[in-house]
Amino acid sequence: MNENSYDQDNFNQAQSEAQTAQAYDQPTVTQSAASGEMFDAADVEKNKTMAGLAYLLFFLPLISCPESRYAKFHANQGLLLLIFSIGGSFVLGLIPVLGWFLLLFYPIVMLVFGIMGLVNGFQGKAKRLPLFGKINIIKY
Repeated sequence: MNENSYDQDNFNQAQSEAQTAQAYDQPTVTQSAASGEMFDAADVEKNKTMAGLAYLLFFLPLISCPESRYAKFHANQGLLLLIFSIGGSFVLGLIPVLGWFLLLFYPIVMLVFGIMGLVNGFQGKAKRLPLFGKINIIKY
């Protein structure tokens, strides 16, 4: 059995399960392969915008949609980004020469992580940020 037919079989099975769930008014659940998290498909679709905006203001999804697990996931990632951005800059600023040199590139790395999270949130993906994304501060 080749890989393409295996993927097609998995797709057909998932599509069939989603149609069955809709027929019985059951919520469909999506799983992110990258993080292993399970989120309700309706929750993801409804709160994509708030999830993306969580990387600009992490508390925004907590205020506007506190019941959404998907939005809370991205709020957690946004809070981690904020903490590591400020904390890392502070620590690097204390280290003479090498820290000051690394401080030139650190904000660029944090900006890239923020853009990655923002894009994933708007696309409905639940991918954790690299390096520190496995930490959970906000329960979801």
